[in-house]
Amino acid sequence: MSNVVYRDFALYAGYRTLARLNASSPATPTTTRVAGSHVLQASPHYTTTRRHSLYGTEDRVVIDPGSRIWKVGFSGEGKPRDVFYADAKNYGSLWSWSRATDPAEKAEQDNTLAISLERCMRSVFHESLLAEPKARKVILVEHPLMPLYIKDMLAGILFSNLQVPSISFASSHLLSLLSVGRITGLVLDCGHLESTALPIFAARPLFPQLRTTPLAGSRFSSHIRALLLLFGSYLPPPATLSAAVNVPAANRTTRVPQEILTDAVIEDIKTRCCIVSDALESSLSDVRASSPPGDDPSDHEPPPSSDPAMSESEFSRGSLGQESAAESEFSIISHPTHPTSGGEARNENHLQVLANIKQGTGRGTLIIPGWIRERAAEVLFEGGDVDESSVAEVILDALLKVPLDLRKTLASSILITGGTAMLPGFIPRLHAELLRATAPLNTLSTGSRPTYDRYASLRPLVPHFAILNNPAPVPSSSTRANMNAGKAPAFTPATMAWVGGSLAGALKTGGVEVAREKWD
Repeated sequence: MSNVVYRDFALYAGYRTLARLNASSPATPTTTRVAGSHVLQASPHYTTTRRHSLYGTEDRVVIDPGSRIWKVGFSGEGKPRDVFYADAKNYGSLWSWSRATDPAEKAEQDNTLAISLERCMRSVFHESLLAEPKARKVILVEHPLMPLYIKDMLAGILFSNLQVPSISFASSHLLSLLSVGRITGLVLDCGHLESTALPIFAARPLFPQLRTTPLAGSRFSSHIRALLLLFGSYLPPPATLSAAVNVPAANRTTRVPQEILTDAVIEDIKTRCCIVSDALESSLSDVRASSPPGDDPSDHEPPPSSDPAMSESEFSRGSLGQESAAESEFSIISHPTHPTSGGEARNENHLQVLANIKQGTGRGTLIIPGWIRERAAEVLFEGGDVDESSVAEVILDALLKVPLDLRKTLASSILITGGTAMLPGFIPRLHAELLRATAPLNTLSTGSRPTYDRYASLRPLVPHFAILNNPAPVPSSSTRANMNAGKAPAFTPATMAWVGGSLAGALKTGGVEVAREKWD
C-alpha cells in the first residue's frame, strides 16, 4: 500500500514540475501555413492574403470612360482587366464637344448617346468583369471638362439600370499624379478630343489655371488622313489574275480613295506606324523673328525629311516584289539608295508602310511615304494661334497662371498622360519644345518690329524643367530636375488615370461617395 501511495505522489510531483516549466518558459511562436492553403491564397496582384475580388465584394470597380476607349477593372490591381473601344465597329467617338442647337436633334443625340453608354456599362459588368453590379461600388474617372449632361447620363445608368450601391467621381489628372506617388505636379492629358494641362498642389487641382487646346488625337488623325489623300498612293486589287501578272504595278497606282481611309485604318496607321522625330533645324522662334510682320509661320509647311527635290510619285513608289508578313496586316519596307542622274547616291532610305486592305476580288495596297510617318505629328507642336496652342504652349500658359512661388515646383514635376502621348518619341520631343519655346527670340534681323516675348518670365525655369515619365531624360544643372526626371514608375501614359483610381480604391480614398439613396 505504501508503494502505491509513493508512486502516485511521485507522478503528481512530476506533473507539477512540468506545469511550472511550461508556465515559466516562453511560448513557441505559431506559424500560419499561408502558402499551402488554397483558401487563403492571395492574388498575384497582392502581397497580402486578403480575399480577391472574384470571391468577395470588397474591391471596387474602377471605370475610365473615354470618348473612344474604355478601361475597366478592380481596385487594388496593377492593370485594367479589359480595354475596349466604345464603338468597336467604326472606332468612332461616343461624344464630341459640339452639340446640336435644335431641340429635336439634341434630344435624338442624347437618346443615341444614352443607348451607347448603357451598352458599354452593361458590357463592363457582364462581359469584361463578370461581376454583380448591385454589390459593387464604382469609382468613375472623370475628365475635368467632361460635360455635365454626360456625367448625369453615366450616373443615371449606374444607379437606375445597374443599381450600383455608390459612385465616386475622381479627377483623371489627380489620379494620374497619384499613380506615380506624387500629390503636386503639372499634368498634361493628351487625349482624343483635346489636350488639357492642370496644375495640382497638395492633391488639390487648381481648376482656374486649367489650359486646353484642340490639338490632340482627333486632329492628329485628321492630319494623317489629309496627308495620305495628297501624298499617298493606292494599288487597287487586280480585276483578274492575269492582270496581276501582265499589268505593271506603276500603271495601276492611283490616288488614295477617300473611302479607303476609314477610322479603323487611320487608327492602325497612327498606333502602329507613326513616330515623333526630333525638331527641324529651323526653330519656331527663328521663323517668327525672321518672318516679316503679318506673315503667319504656321502657313509655311515644313519640308519632308527626305530629299525635297523628289516628286510625289517617287515618294509613293513602293517595292511590290515583297509580300507582307502573314501574322501582321502591315509590313515596313526600307528601300535601298537609288543612284541619281549624276552618279551620286541619295543618303535617304525611303521607309514606307504597306497596309493590305481587303476589297473586291483581291487585296489593295496603301503605300505611305516614310516622311508622313515621321512628320505627321508636327501638327501637335505647331503653335502661335490663340485658340489652338501647341501642347508645349499649353504647359507654359498654365505655368504663367500659377503663383510665382509654385512655378519652380510645378515645372520640375510635369507628368504626361493620355493615349496620344504613347507615340514613340513624344515625351522627349515635348521637353525639347519647352526649351525652344522659352529660348530668347532672335532680334538681330533688320527691318522687323520688336515682338512680344510671352514666356520671358519663365526663362529662369529652363534648368528646372523635368518630366516625371520621360524615358530619355536630359541631364540638367538643377538638382531637383535631375532627381525628378524619368523617376516615375513605368506605367503607360494611357493607363495612369486608371492605375491611380485602382490605388485610390484600395486605400479607400476615392473621394466623396454618392449613394443610390441620395440619388433616388
